[in-house]
Amino acid sequence: MKKILFSIGILSAVYVQAQSMKTTIDLTSVKDDKIPVKIAVPKMKNGDAKFHFPKTVPGTYSVDDYGRFIEGIRFLDAKGKELAFTKVNDNTYSLKNVQNLAEVSYFVNDSFDDEMNAEKHKAVFSPSGTDIEEGKVYLINTHGFVGYFDSMQDVPYQLIIKKPKDFYGTTALVDQDKSEDTDTFTLANYAKLTDSPLMYSKPDFITFNAGGMDLVLGVYSPTGKYKAADFKENLEKMVIAQKKFLGDMNTNKKYAIMLYLAGTDGPQIKGFGALEHHESTSVVLPEMMPKEAIDETLTDVVSHEFFHTVNPLKTHSEEIHYFDYADPKMSQHLWMYEGGTEYFANLFQIQEGLITKEQFLQRISDKIKNSKNYDDTMPFTVMSKNILLDQYKDQYRNVYEKGTLLTMCLDIELRKLSNGEMGYRDMIRKLSQRFGENKPFKDDKLIDELVTVTGYPQIKDFYSKYIAGSEPTPYEKYLNMVGVEIKKQETPPILWFIKDPNQTGFNEKNSTFIFDESTPLSTFAKKIGMKITDEVYAINGKTIDIQKVQELITYVQSIKPGQNVTVTVLRKNGDKTDKIDLKGQAVMDKMTLETLDFKANPTAAEQKLQNQWLTGNK
Repeated sequence: MKKILFSIGILSAVYVQAQSMKTTIDLTSVKDDKIPVKIAVPKMKNGDAKFHFPKTVPGTYSVDDYGRFIEGIRFLDAKGKELAFTKVNDNTYSLKNVQNLAEVSYFVNDSFDDEMNAEKHKAVFSPSGTDIEEGKVYLINTHGFVGYFDSMQDVPYQLIIKKPKDFYGTTALVDQDKSEDTDTFTLANYAKLTDSPLMYSKPDFITFNAGGMDLVLGVYSPTGKYKAADFKENLEKMVIAQKKFLGDMNTNKKYAIMLYLAGTDGPQIKGFGALEHHESTSVVLPEMMPKEAIDETLTDVVSHEFFHTVNPLKTHSEEIHYFDYADPKMSQHLWMYEGGTEYFANLFQIQEGLITKEQFLQRISDKIKNSKNYDDTMPFTVMSKNILLDQYKDQYRNVYEKGTLLTMCLDIELRKLSNGEMGYRDMIRKLSQRFGENKPFKDDKLIDELVTVTGYPQIKDFYSKYIAGSEPTPYEKYLNMVGVEIKKQETPPILWFIKDPNQTGFNEKNSTFIFDESTPLSTFAKKIGMKITDEVYAINGKTIDIQKVQELITYVQSIKPGQNVTVTVLRKNGDKTDKIDLKGQAVMDKMTLETLDFKANPTAAEQKLQNQWLTGNK
């Protein structure tokens, strides 16, 4: 019996190789910062075909056009003769009479080098991007390296990575080739391929088990400031807490974390964060961050990505299940996919004792404040469905602010209705039991399904008003139910460049203040013609020394209304950066600060609901 099974296994492997898209990415043949890729194409039927690179990929909600990073593409027959093709757009190539096609070859440029040139094209979010630094590191988000034929998305892919012998590839994939200079992986289809990122660098990784799950953490730290072992204790604690919080909703047996720490001498990237996959996540953070800050950020962002293994990676609508990489159709439900996931990433920390209830409340307070930078009357379902369109894309970041708050309020609503017996987590568990990785729900029927799994038709009213409707969510009402009150305080007039000074960042390389592009400019900044992408270099000739930043802030606070002010900014102008003086009279803005506090004397009902909310107990 063993012999027969073994023989069948060999035949099966041979068949897969013969029928698969054999794709070779050669890290040993970098030329002009580009990597050659070759795809051996199985025999195709006579007729026309289109070869695509993704316009966008699941988990990202922007038009990225990965085909724009491809150069020198060629379509060849078995004898090496080039076949004619038509380039339809950045991502798509059209061919006729493809029965003779044997190979596709091209070079891949990385997206990291392109990030700071916003005039050319909107930057790819770094964790979903690609990096090629010969002899140092290769971040391979496979959707940025490998294309597909529209008629062959379900054909298996054999992925071959040729690598330097002293490099290690961090990935959740299992290497089927034990040689030192080649890694070989087999993926069931193109979707599985794009769900499988890899990071190659000099070996710095650890493996460990936490919560019954095997983990591998690979770290690229360009200066050697950090090692993978530095982050084990924090990640281990986090994963155990997450697995406990999720219970039977998560069945992962393995998970890979690729941590890319960006230095000041490498690519000048700005899209810090992470991107989810079924069994892994790619994380990009600045190497300059203190370890404590990296630990805290990893807890927040890696937990967020890991919670995506429940939603939407396993429980999702047809738009995600049958994802169209060339012409994507977006779901209405970012409030659940991203907002609900972000809520979980915060809720589990209070329920599992990783943060205090005061810290949790501060996070909710920050999200209420940040959500006010966006259109509070825009229906979330409309924004979500149309997120790739220009008029909606600037609202995307609100999924992590208002989206979190919507699911928090729905959690409280469910607990109120059920006398504490059911919350948002219970609802998602029931939804995941009804649907699953291979059984999507219909996008426009989700609320009906949620009513079915909860048994509470009242949540349809909540959904219609606050998620699908334009009515602002009454946070004060819901927080009051759990014994929390909102206190308001007006600040003295201040001079700054954005409405909320707390959203100011610092560019260490340029010694400049930088700002989140979703943050509104202040009245003064608008008056002097400042752009949100400008970097503030000096104020009245006083440059920015991060070690003495308090002195500069004190100076700015001494400026009087109407006083002449010169702000020196660095502004991108194509491939160069201009230093510009912007002049005008000081205009002050007032801020209304809202803080959340637990009531000193909540009612018994409020205290009971608060305890259930913060502990998860019934």
